[in-house]
Amino acid sequence: MQGQLLLKVGDNITTDHIMPAGAKLLPLRSNIPACAEHVFETVDPTFVSRAKAAGGGFIVGGANYGQGSSREHASLTLMYLGIKAVIAKSFARIHEANLVNFGVLPLTFVNEADYSQASVGDDWVIEDALSALEKGQTLVIRNITRGTAFQVRHHLSPRQIEIIRVGGLLNFVRCGGKERG
Repeated sequence: MQGQLLLKVGDNITTDHIMPAGAKLLPLRSNIPACAEHVFETVDPTFVSRAKAAGGGFIVGGANYGQGSSREHASLTLMYLGIKAVIAKSFARIHEANLVNFGVLPLTFVNEADYSQASVGDDWVIEDALSALEKGQTLVIRNITRGTAFQVRHHLSPRQIEIIRVGGLLNFVRCGGKERG
């Protein structure tokens, strides 16, 4: 899993920050490409264009990332934009589950101090991510740009790992919802 760190946000990012609500966006609800044009627009108006140009990548968040509503579009639009993983100090429970459902890997810092080392624009790689998930190991993110590395962990059940492995809940259901034996 490889990509660029596209966005770094602080603590208590809500699903409203990720996918704004309101009368302007309500008519777009069933048009995911149109909704995705508004992701993080109140936080960083350049995020969508950078995500598209990079072909997706990573997001770093602080504590309680994804708090607030259970708005699925806050995860669905990230998947649409090619976000591979969100690495945060901690996640709001429902948003973390929604990320998994749309195939976006939620990870937390083993050492929260590593948050301060994350810089937008850096190229990252998580080698053997699925294998490490399945073995219950911590994952190592290598910052290719800076020549550093740090560890992250997951809090996923075996079922959620399988959902991530197949690219989201819809693919999991299509496969019969069966975990590999």
